[in-house]
Amino acid sequence: MKRVIFCLTVITVLATGACSRLHRGEEVQVLHYQCGTTPLTVRQNNRLSQVSLILDGKQLTLPRVVSASDVPSDNGRYDNGHYVFWSKGNRAFIERDGRVIIDDCILNGESGK
Repeated sequence: MKRVIFCLTVITVLATGACSRLHRGEEVQVLHYQCGTTPLTVRQNNRLSQVSLILDGKQLTLPRVVSASDVPSDNGRYDNGHYVFWSKGNRAFIERDGRVIIDDCILNGESGK
């Protein structure tokens, strides 16, 4: 009887873990933006709440900053104190030291799928 209860407990724990992963969605999404004539690839890590991208020849990892008005599924501000990546819907822009350096990024239709 103890063996049956143990097995049922293990199955329940495994099933619960699998279901919670399904509800979180993709842990890492690869998003392809077109910023004027420049393509930009952004890797959005939902589990770690950060994005990574290459800019100015450097690999950047920017942690998410959440404001009271942020809607997690649609808006995002990621900031490392030097660079800021902002996204809302299918648009994005990038700041460096408080100045917008790229402001015309549009998400390609097949990104994140």
